[in-house]
Amino acid sequence: MKNAHLIFITLLLFTLSGCSVIEGIFKAGAVAGIVAVIVVILILVWIISLFRGKS
Repeated sequence: MKNAHLIFITLLLFTLSGCSVIEGIFKAGAVAGIVAVIVVILILVWIISLFRGKS
């Protein structure tokens, strides 16, 4: 019975560490996505201001 508890605790530790790695990847992806959206919006505003300046 002690071995079953030890195996369960070991499995739980590996599972939890994997979740924290995945969480970090998704957080980095979310930040990169937000930055990409902001950059695209800024580029669109810059292009629109170029065309408005010529009129």
